[in-house]
Amino acid sequence: MNRFSLAVSGAIARVTEAALGPYQTAVVRIGFSATWLLFLLRELPHRHELYGPDGPWSWDLAQQLIASNGSFTTLMWSDGRVWFEIVYALGVLSSALLMLGWRTRTMSVLFMVGVLSLQNRSVFMGDGGDNVLHLMSIYLVFTRCAQVWSLDARRAVRERAARARGERVTDRTGPALWGVLGVVLAAVTLVGRMQGDWLIPALLWTVWVVQALWWLVGRRAGTGEPRILLDVIGNIVHNGALLVIMAEACLIYATAGWYKVQGSRWQDGTAVYYPLHLEYFSPWPALADLLSASGTMVMLVTYGTVLVQVAFPFTLFNRRVKNVLLAVMMTEHAVIAVVLGLPFFSLAMIAADAVFLPTGFLRRLGCRAARARDRLARRGGRVTLPGQRARENPDAEHVGSGA
Repeated sequence: MNRFSLAVSGAIARVTEAALGPYQTAVVRIGFSATWLLFLLRELPHRHELYGPDGPWSWDLAQQLIASNGSFTTLMWSDGRVWFEIVYALGVLSSALLMLGWRTRTMSVLFMVGVLSLQNRSVFMGDGGDNVLHLMSIYLVFTRCAQVWSLDARRAVRERAARARGERVTDRTGPALWGVLGVVLAAVTLVGRMQGDWLIPALLWTVWVVQALWWLVGRRAGTGEPRILLDVIGNIVHNGALLVIMAEACLIYATAGWYKVQGSRWQDGTAVYYPLHLEYFSPWPALADLLSASGTMVMLVTYGTVLVQVAFPFTLFNRRVKNVLLAVMMTEHAVIAVVLGLPFFSLAMIAADAVFLPTGFLRRLGCRAARARDRLARRGGRVTLPGQRARENPDAEHVGSGA
């Protein structure tokens, strides 16, 4: 076998044998769900004006637009205030549970439905961060993003330990969720609510059928081959989605950088100066004045922003340079959050950048968080029993995860 054949077979084995990037996808899951959750909680007093019946973009206008573009939103199923409150509350709940990693496959679907429902209801309320969140909410459905740092992973470890002791483990929550959501999905389909573009309804039905197949194979198959086949398919889908997320992040920075290059204000090095003096983007006027007082600093930040965004996709071939530029971009987004008053845009972009973080760094971060948790537990009078903290398992999400 020649070297090319060995490389191809190794690449195929790597893609099919495991779901890659477990820590990166976990951070992306936590980052985007936390961003959406914090946004919904902050806008809770203004929810009716943003997405509800009291908004300037009325229900009739939204209905006309959605009839023309075929966007998916459950808020078009009814114009009642009670229905809006239910959808908003489910958006908050699904975001919190996805962040914690509870029944992640189901919560990722509900999270996507919540994001699309609210954003497509009032399309003029968002910014660039909302567009990223819109896309990532769809991509997360295809990932196995609860392999680590999730309640699903912890439950899978406990179930595996129980089976090793000879105990019988029965999951009732997963099938119950699957049944309830199946009834709801069938009802809205039969009454004709799934109108417009076919993509999201088809995705919802596909995930529902796949979950049923996964449960049947895991509990009824006499041999392990069907489950292995499903694992291989799941790994391929996950790795493909992970590649799409990485490509999307690179595309965002590449297009943003090249469009900036064409702008006259970016070419003469003064582009950063102007948003610092817009009232809408100046929550801290004194800080904005301080940063814009030096023409040299403004020029360096302007040219540096363009350089980093254009160069980042090409630095993926060099790990050290990539990590340096990644730290610079995350720092830049943190500064934007404070100086320009765009916290949710910055959180969304930092969550997208997190897919490129090194695995070793994320593991160390997880270990430090675990040690801090243990210290807090000891200060609170709790005692951690030996063996209570189990190791993380890359296959934990789909072992006993039910729905």
